[in-house]
Amino acid sequence: MNLANKLPAGPLNGKAALVTAGASGIGRCIAETLLAAGARVFVCDVDRAAVVDFLGENATASGAVVDVADAAAVEGMYRQLEREFGRLDLLVNNAGIAGPTALVEDIEPDAWDRTVAVDLNGQFYCTKYAVPMMKRTGSGAIINISSNAGLFGFPYRSPYTASKWALIGLTKTWAMELGPHNIRVNALCPGSVKGPRIDGVIEREAVERGVPTAAVRDVYERQSSMRLFVSADDIAQMVLFLASPAGAAVSGQSIAIDGHTESLSCDIRTNKEEANESCMV
Repeated sequence: MNLANKLPAGPLNGKAALVTAGASGIGRCIAETLLAAGARVFVCDVDRAAVVDFLGENATASGAVVDVADAAAVEGMYRQLEREFGRLDLLVNNAGIAGPTALVEDIEPDAWDRTVAVDLNGQFYCTKYAVPMMKRTGSGAIINISSNAGLFGFPYRSPYTASKWALIGLTKTWAMELGPHNIRVNALCPGSVKGPRIDGVIEREAVERGVPTAAVRDVYERQSSMRLFVSADDIAQMVLFLASPAGAAVSGQSIAIDGHTESLSCDIRTNKEEANESCMV
């Protein structure tokens, strides 16, 4: 659905935005929300079919097939972005992968390296090339999509957690470096987001732990005080707030969108009454 053709221009009218992994899932929801708010949007994604579909549905957007873990490919993308938009006002560092679900001793080094390459290095590469464009115009906003795993320990998810914690530190550091240039940097920390990605995570964890999938899902839902999974639109609306004049004084923050996570550490038992006791709820 091309929201930009259905809603009037809004608070981002004329602003240029880049959304990484923006052709599907959470990224697509963010990109279409920005289009609806009047922004010019460029998406990159590793999935060529998703990029083609997104551009087919959103004729005013631009895009490219890019693996953000490839520094040379990211640099090339920015050359295209410069040609097409000539400026950049907003970067949403959304690209990330779930990585392996395993105990630390069972994680293969290649799986560790790939997760860090996408979830951490990719955000660095995209920010490195965005900053000179923002400095040139004297303003900008960078939004790093971290996770509530960047605020808590997360068993069985070492490389993902390490990357998301690192993004919190980078957000604080970049906010300090770039604040004098009127460039704001914030991190969003979603909890479990409804959709096929979290379904896959739950299924893999169930296999790793040797328990039913329903038992893992039950615990994930009860990790939040509000007992919910957030939606992609919840995240997109917070991106819109931070990118708009309403968020003009917000920088260096790590904002949870998770219904208040109490803990990501919890015994998973097949007996629900025992599980409730083990989680102290």
